Parts: sequence; C-alpha cells; structure tokens
Amino acid sequence: MNVGTMTIKSRRSVRKFKPSTIPPYVIQDVLDCGRLAPTAGNVQPWLFGAITDREILGTIADLTDHGKFIAEATVCIAVFGKVGETYYLEDCSAATENMIIAFQNHGIGSCWVAGDKKPYAEQVREILNVPREYTLVSLIPAGAPAEVENPPKRRLEECSFQNRYGETGA
Repeated sequence: MNVGTMTIKSRRSVRKFKPSTIPPYVIQDVLDCGRLAPTAGNVQPWLFGAITDREILGTIADLTDHGKFIAEATVCIAVFGKVGETYYLEDCSAATENMIIAFQNHGIGSCWVAGDKKPYAEQVREILNVPREYTLVSLIPAGAPAEVENPPKRRLEECSFQNRYGETGA
C-alpha cells in the first residue's frame, strides 16, 4: 500500500474535536490542495473560505441540520461554486475531497457537511459576504480529533463489478 491509498483508507469522518490550533501554513496547504482538484474544462468554478472565528463558526453550526459540531472545530472550510457553471457541483466536490484528504495527511480530522441545496446555503453565503454568483456546496469542519469512530464499510465485492454487473468472469 502506498502513502496516498493509506491516507484514503485510514480517513474517517470526525465530528468531535479537541480544543487545538492548526498552523496557518497547514490551512494554506489544504486550500492549495482544493485549488488543484480536477475540474471540467479547467473552469475552476470555486471559492474557498477558511473560517476560524468562533462566533462565525457557532452561527454557521446553528444554521445546519447535521453540522452542529462545526461550532467546536478549529477551522471550517466553506466551499462555494459558481452558479451557472455546468459542472460546479462535481468540480467543487472534487475540491472538497482533496481538502479532506489533505487534512488527513496533516493528522487533522474532518467531516463533509452538505451545503448544496440545503436551506441554510444562502444564509451561510450572506454571513461570509460571498458574492451572489456563488452558492454553498460543502462545509469542512476540521480539528484535532477527540473521537474517531470506525463504522463498518461494505466489502469491495459488495459494491463493485468488472465489465458487466452480474456476470462472472471465466
């Protein structure tokens, strides 16, 4: 197993954080990894915000339905996509995953919190003063893990096939 696949296979969603700090260079590195995500036609329809202000984190946490733990995160990356770009959701999802893996590589826990189509998306955009041509795609709260759960995952054989589904190889 190489370092990249080991990072991916060891990553788990973290929803409980210890009080901690994250060096600014780590946050910049994570944002840079988001910037370098694959994007359809190299459009790069994203805008990333790194929120560390406790009051703003608490306000955003209160708005969400499944992200109350954002209030305890050290940082939360808000990923926005440019409305009207055909593949903004796919592109920003790729950027989100890049940043989650980058956090993991730095030993920092994180969790993907949905933003796209959520009723709080517009409020988060307004709170962060993001231009109207962008819409919230995801939130990535991150920090030192206080607890890491290891839920069971489906076996590869249960969720994959080769060539055609249901056919056995010779």
